[in-house]
Amino acid sequence: MSAEQPVRLHCFAHSAEGISVFDKWAASTGPGVEPVPVLLPGCAQRRTEPRVTTHEALLADVLPQLTDSFSGPYALYGHGLGAMMALAVARALHEAGLPGPAFLAVGGWSPSPLPAGLPAAHRATDAELLHELSDRGAVPLGSDEGILLQAMLPVLRADLELAQDLHEAVDRPSPAGPLTTPVLVVASQDNPLAAHSTAEGWHRRTEGPVWSRTVPGRHFFVRGGRQLPRLLGRACRVARRIVPEPAPVG
Repeated sequence: MSAEQPVRLHCFAHSAEGISVFDKWAASTGPGVEPVPVLLPGCAQRRTEPRVTTHEALLADVLPQLTDSFSGPYALYGHGLGAMMALAVARALHEAGLPGPAFLAVGGWSPSPLPAGLPAAHRATDAELLHELSDRGAVPLGSDEGILLQAMLPVLRADLELAQDLHEAVDRPSPAGPLTTPVLVVASQDNPLAAHSTAEGWHRRTEGPVWSRTVPGRHFFVRGGRQLPRLLGRACRVARRIVPEPAPVG
């Protein structure tokens, strides 16, 4: 890798609608790091495309977006549901024999099954779904309930469908064997969807090292402050020093 080529940090948001949380990250990750938000169908200039709600559809859309990263070290970060997207992508690269990320960073999500009490998307009424997600901190504080019911609930239902399918997919043993990818788990101080003990669950997802760091905030700590992008930027620069070539498959 040339000295000028940055480490690409592919960022998966908590929802297709949430990609804007990464808009200002380039100013905070620091030199030598390029945040690359992963744009999914249903958002921004892809707003007219059907949302992905299955593991298979996600991989078919995302994997071609990563091909330019295989010339040097790169990393994946996923927040909330995006953490499971990033894990699914890392496993798919592993199974395809393609260079994996130097590390996988995850924030605000437990790799165990969906939290008990979250109603299935196809069974819950609008009121039940919004109430459950609001209580768990998965809907931003101060949101207007009427607007959410009309505009956001279809998005939330699609996200829950995708979450369920991703959890089922990554729970199946990989034919290529377990990951050895290092995992950086970022927890927040007051997150009802992912406790500080979340890192223990990620140990079961990889045979590589697992590190844990804590930042201020609740579930949406990805939205504010520079602490998270700075943390990930430092991790990327370390990866560039110790992984000068494409990361080994695993």
